[in-house]
Amino acid sequence: MQLIDSHAHVNFSAYREDADEVIQRSLDAGISLVNVGTQLSTSKRAIDYAHKYDGVWAAIGVHPIHLVKGDFEYSDGDELTAVEIKTIGEEVDFATYLELAKDEKVVALGEVGLDFHHFNEGDDVDAIKAKQREVLIGFIELANKVDKPVMIHCWDAYPELLEVLTQHPVGRAGVIHSFIGGYKTAKKFIDLGYMIGLNGIITYSDSYTRLINEIDLENIIVETDCPYLAPGEHKGERNEPLYVAEVAKKIADVKGISLDKVAKETTINVKKLFNI
Repeated sequence: MQLIDSHAHVNFSAYREDADEVIQRSLDAGISLVNVGTQLSTSKRAIDYAHKYDGVWAAIGVHPIHLVKGDFEYSDGDELTAVEIKTIGEEVDFATYLELAKDEKVVALGEVGLDFHHFNEGDDVDAIKAKQREVLIGFIELANKVDKPVMIHCWDAYPELLEVLTQHPVGRAGVIHSFIGGYKTAKKFIDLGYMIGLNGIITYSDSYTRLINEIDLENIIVETDCPYLAPGEHKGERNEPLYVAEVAKKIADVKGISLDKVAKETTINVKKLFNI
């Protein structure tokens, strides 16, 4: 069975000691992956891994939380214990990202987007939101220059994201990564040409059953968002691309179709989306 983890972070420090082993383990199992950057350093590292392995690609971008220097506690009641994440306050140099984006193994611009969930006490929230919007539009323009899709992070900002994507269309559209909204919201993104990225979150409860049932398989791609959001029986562990099979299995079980069909169709979707 062939699968593609469309959103992994094996370029993160969580894999500092064994990234190559994690990648090789996935490839040996027939699972390819897209490593996703969230700042300049991890974007460059994603490209390095992509050139090191067949079946590995890269996405480059700046996660919205990295636009402000600080730290916050990442916690998800459904998932991992709290983790402190330090953010760097990157000043985005679009000229540098443009040169990186031209690399043949870079298949998308991302992870970029809007995050209206993570604010610290004393933050100028309106200014941060405005900066996130400005940078997202900048990456959309960059994506259009190189004719590649975008990989969108969005937390507590779906209406605002829809407004940006409607006013600033992406020629190759992209994917709404780690989607946690309802079907009506998903449909709005699908109508704009976007894929819906589903990961381990859908295995934590039955609350996503309706969403899975109502989205056609042709509009779904699977992902892990590793090292976060480990699915099923691995919940609470460090996630890895190998576990994307459990996400596909959940979709198959809910839709009442075979795992092979989900694997085949979502792989076709990823290849078409990222032109690989």
